[in-house]
Order: sequence, then C-alpha cells, then structure tokens
Amino acid sequence: MELLKLENNVRFILAVVKGEIITGICYLKGERVIQKGIRHQQFLLPKRKSRVIQAVAIPVVPSPADTAEYRKQLAESYGFKQIGEPLPDNIKIKDIINTLPKKVFEIDDVKAWKSVLISVTSYALGLLMISKAPWYLLPLAWAWTGTAATGLFVIGHDCAHKAFSSNKLVEDIVGTLAFLPLIYPYEPWRFKHDQHHAKTNMLSEDTAWHPVWKEEFDSSPILRKSIMIGYGPLRPWMSIAHWLMWHFDLNKFRPSELKRVKISLACVFAFIAIGWPLIIYKTGIMGWVKFWLMPWLGYHFWMSVFTMVHHTAPHIPFKYSNEWNAAQAQLNGTIHCDYPRWVEILCHDISVHIPHHISPRIPSYNLRAAHKSLQENWGKYLNEATWNWRLMKTILTECHVYDQEQNYVPFDKLAPEESQPITFLRKALPDYA
Repeated sequence: MELLKLENNVRFILAVVKGEIITGICYLKGERVIQKGIRHQQFLLPKRKSRVIQAVAIPVVPSPADTAEYRKQLAESYGFKQIGEPLPDNIKIKDIINTLPKKVFEIDDVKAWKSVLISVTSYALGLLMISKAPWYLLPLAWAWTGTAATGLFVIGHDCAHKAFSSNKLVEDIVGTLAFLPLIYPYEPWRFKHDQHHAKTNMLSEDTAWHPVWKEEFDSSPILRKSIMIGYGPLRPWMSIAHWLMWHFDLNKFRPSELKRVKISLACVFAFIAIGWPLIIYKTGIMGWVKFWLMPWLGYHFWMSVFTMVHHTAPHIPFKYSNEWNAAQAQLNGTIHCDYPRWVEILCHDISVHIPHHISPRIPSYNLRAAHKSLQENWGKYLNEATWNWRLMKTILTECHVYDQEQNYVPFDKLAPEESQPITFLRKALPDYA
C-alpha cells in the first residue's frame, strides 16, 4: 500500500497499529516516527511491502488552560474582563515598544502643567469641602481629597520617570514638592521604584509587593497572624508599611544615592516640622486629623489598591530571576483596570498601567493612546478588568503565599484554624462583578 503522506512535523495521533490502540503524540520527520506518548519508543516505517497501517490524522486538543473558553471562565470567576494568552517566549520588550506610535513618548509642557493645575485645584477644593462639610458628609470630602492627593503623587511619579519635563531640575523640584503633602521622600522612592520597573514580578528583587514566603509564614504564630491581617483586611492600606520600610532606611541605598536620599529626607522632615505644627496651631489636633491624616489615609487606600490590582492575580506568576522574562512580566504580568471616571481624571490615568510598564517614559496624559495601540497590536495578550468587588475579593482572599506550581496558596488552606481574618473577608465581601 502507499504510506499515508504527511508533512514533516505534523502532530497526529497514531491509532490502530497491528490491531492495537496506541495513544500518543507523534512527530513525523522523514520516515522516522517518534512517539512521545505512553511507550516512548522509536521505530521505522518500512518503505516496501508492509502490513496495513491504519492511521488517522486528528488535531491535538490543547490543554484546557490554553483555550479561549477556559480563559473566559477564569476571567469571570476572578472578576476580569479578559485574561490574556501567554506571550510567546521569543517576544522581546523592544518588539512591543516598536509598535507604539512615537507621539506617545512626546512631552507636552501644556498638558503637563495642566495636570498640576488639576491636582492642586482639586486638592484645595477638597480641603475647602472638609472645612465646610457637616460631620456626616466628611467621609465624602475625605474620599475626594485623598483621591486628589493621589493625583499629586502621579505628577511626582511622572517626574521620577523623566516624563514630565525636558528639564531635569524642574522635574526634581516639582516631584519633591508634589510628594511633600504625602510625607513621601522623592529620591528614595524614585530609586526603589526604578527597581520595581526593572524587576517587575520577580521574586525578591521586585520592590513593590510580592507573595508571602512560606518560610516567613511558618516562622512564628504572632508573625503569621500579623501577615494574615496585613495581607487580608488591612491590605488596602499596606502601602503605609511599605512606605516606612523602604524609604527611610539609609542602609537600603547605594553610596552613590545617599546624597540625594538625604536631601529628600530633609525636605520631608522639614515639612513635618513646619507644616504639622501650623495645622495644629490653626485647627487643633482634630483639625490635623480632619485636614491631613484622613486624606492621607485616603491616598494610601488608592496607592495600595492600584499597586495590588496592577500586578496581583491568581494566574499571574512571580518568577525567579533565571526564569524571568521582561516582556512577559510587563505585558502579561501587568493589569489594566478601569475605575470610575472621576477617579481616573483625578489620578491622571495611572490605572492605564500596561503601557506605563512597557515604557515608563510615556507621560500619564499619553497612556490612553498607548493602551489603544497595545490593544490593536497585542490585544489578545492583555489582562483587563473593570474595578469590582469580585476582583478585590479574589486578591484579598486568594493571593497570599508563594507557590511555584499554583502561583499562590491562600492563608486559610495552610492554616485554616488561624485564618479568621480571611474567613471574615470571604463572608463579608460581595461577590458580584
């Protein structure tokens, strides 16, 4: 008989050889068939007189995790609009950057200073609202003012990435001043934030948040309980702990960085020494709480929520440096999330975060144009969501301890008898998307 002719390297299932069913994935190369299924054997197909071999070419069904339907179901269960396909290993970050329009990298001084005007005006309006609002409307005034303060942070953020002005001195001055009401030292934050971009979703090296280590979780009952509370109910304010741990310890910085770090710290301490007493002198201790502390907590709410939503989901892995891929971490490992429009305006579109990780040099006012380009060229690889309770519940109750196979293991699977904070969140948080 004539042998079944197949092109080289076509995947197929060989069925019924000598009357026996054999299941496996085979590759045909020339006249040699290598079966990579159950038997792991090699044999030659005879060229001449041979017994009849009945073969059927059947497309191999991809594993469930590779199918669009599976990703759709996963997206729905996690609170996402879309979970992207895995980015191929051969794609480099420069390949993605090269598809972006050149205009998204251009600094526009008018737009930059317009963003400053929006933030300063909205923050001042928030303080006015606090001064005039009756007690029962104060939470709304604090929410507005805290969100406006987040806009100040985003302006400093652009300055740190050299995306605000072509003048470096102007960027340093504006960045330092924008951070002062937040008690954030500009230069220490800039140095550590640059490392976050260089090592996004890399275990240990990423200076933003990463999963809890199992050894740390098991080290002591007191620490375990503290971690559960911090990564559970208090996670929307965990950036406060990050602020304290990373930006005031001189030992965390290189000798070449120390001069600039000390200048920033001096500015922050000067603001505290002058600004806080003035607030207390004019309004009393409760005035300091009303006009500074509560908006500051509102700012840290957004700082924490933005950070964890941008890079945290059960399907997004953190990897060791020898396994890490820059393009996959920045495109596949960063999440775009839509928030209420007033939040996005006051926060200068910082939630349009994927293009910012493809290139931090893109100014905040060009992020939407850059994201549109990414959707057109790389849309099937993007992770996208609209803020919802299911998304938050997934992060707060599932994304805890690092696991190489599963990415995360929830606290209540490792220590169910001690996981009351997580049990509370599972019951208390709504589950609608």
